[in-house]
Amino acid sequence: MRRLLLVLAVICLSVLSALPVWGGVRQGNPQIGQAAPAFRLQDQNGHWHAPADYHGHWLVLYFYPRDFTPGCTTELCSFRDSITQLRQAGADVLGVSLDDVKSHGEFAAKYHVPFPLLSDANRQVAMRYGVLTSAVGLHFAKRTTFLVDPNGKIAKIYRDVDPGKNAAQVLSDLTTLKKAST
Repeated sequence: MRRLLLVLAVICLSVLSALPVWGGVRQGNPQIGQAAPAFRLQDQNGHWHAPADYHGHWLVLYFYPRDFTPGCTTELCSFRDSITQLRQAGADVLGVSLDDVKSHGEFAAKYHVPFPLLSDANRQVAMRYGVLTSAVGLHFAKRTTFLVDPNGKIAKIYRDVDPGKNAAQVLSDLTTLKKAST
């Protein structure tokens, strides 16, 4: 009986240790076809946003590490420069990082951003989407993009994206996915 309990304990610990964890809390890992995790965050202008606000539209939800860093600026400008085509394709864009509302306001103003940048300063949304990470004692969101369909389900996930090519990839896939759904 003791051996059986010991074996079960080892199995349970093995399974639990394989789950993504952040600060003792299991981190989310949304998959294609699942509902996009809900949230409510403020943008650079203090307005609140939730995925449900975009029901009926495609939603590009891109997570990035930090405002004003070279890769993040490249990605932001790529989405900014593609915003007309993305909107014509029926998509809205939301950028998300752990930076605060003030930083987002400065970042958006400097680069003339025509879409919301959401502040996830408490790290909860990055955790729910499985993109929260840390390095050298700093916490940030991994560069990851989720394409959410008009019904609120994740249609595509882009991990380890190239900041300069992400917007074009999303636009291309959005066109393909829209054709496939009609």
